[in-house]
Amino acid sequence: MPSISYDRLFTEIETLVMHHSPSGMEGEIDEFLLYRLRECGHEVVQDPAGNIIVKVSGRNEGAIAVTAHKDEIGAIVKTVRADGRVEIRALGGAFPWVYGEGVVDLLGDTAVVSGVLSFGSRHVSHESPQKAKQDEAPLRWQDVWVETKCGARELREAGVRPGTRMVVGKHRKRPFRIKDYIASYTLDNKASIAILLVLAEKLRECGRNIYLVASAKEEVGAMGALYFTQRQPLDALVALEICPLAPEYPIEDGIAPVLLSQDGYGLYDEGLNRDLRQAAARSNVPLQLAAISGFGSDASLAMKFGHIGRAACLGFPTQNTHGYEIAHLGAMANCIEVLAAFCAGTP
Repeated sequence: MPSISYDRLFTEIETLVMHHSPSGMEGEIDEFLLYRLRECGHEVVQDPAGNIIVKVSGRNEGAIAVTAHKDEIGAIVKTVRADGRVEIRALGGAFPWVYGEGVVDLLGDTAVVSGVLSFGSRHVSHESPQKAKQDEAPLRWQDVWVETKCGARELREAGVRPGTRMVVGKHRKRPFRIKDYIASYTLDNKASIAILLVLAEKLRECGRNIYLVASAKEEVGAMGALYFTQRQPLDALVALEICPLAPEYPIEDGIAPVLLSQDGYGLYDEGLNRDLRQAAARSNVPLQLAAISGFGSDASLAMKFGHIGRAACLGFPTQNTHGYEIAHLGAMANCIEVLAAFCAGTP
């Protein structure tokens, strides 16, 4: 059995999910993470790109990084209309039909304004443009709006403007427990941040220097990880991620983490994957192996751009990725076991 309880892991993730962190506006979760990580007794810094970095000193030369991105998908304000309706567009891989009609938060410069993501009435005839959205065409961001019931001046005073971020409202964001599973928005990648927090508590002196990185702006191009890997020499980088459950991939739901050989940005390093498989074997953790597409990570993007020579991605199987996600707490706990064994055993 994993050394961390499912109850503890659920509570960690729940706390993280309730801290908003849309790409590029991650200050709410930054404050919490800096406080928590400094309690672990390691050196903690935040770099100019917004990455929060923990250094665990090693006995030998060289360095390995483990990243988990702290930003969440959402939307960005395009236009604030005179009637108080707010037009929005995707930020990251978000779709309006995934969120559904319901409360969203607009993170203004001076205040958070809660509104309702709205699609229009259902009781319409063929004369209404909304009718096609019910029967024929997919729902797109340009077809929806946020109903605030605020005037343009009130929104302006709250700092709601083009560029303001929109995320699912805290009113409906709290995770839900289904037996040994957790169901929630933004498990991608708040669950991986929870893994990173527990890992920071467990690691002490390692074979090489270990950098645990809560990376910024991953959902919009892995910008934080690219900044970090361009400046910090590394022997290898391991990204923590969700892993999509879909009929096209040979991945099963449950407690076994997934180690990727390939994603949409290229091949992962087979030697590094071997080291991770050996760490899993030492920990008696079952691993699943997969090659997937339509997916990328901090690690694959950093390797694609030549910032690192060796990269790997370890994930936990997840339903409804980039939506109301469901994942087994045991798979997350087993990711901790594998990474703790890997970091401690690295020569």
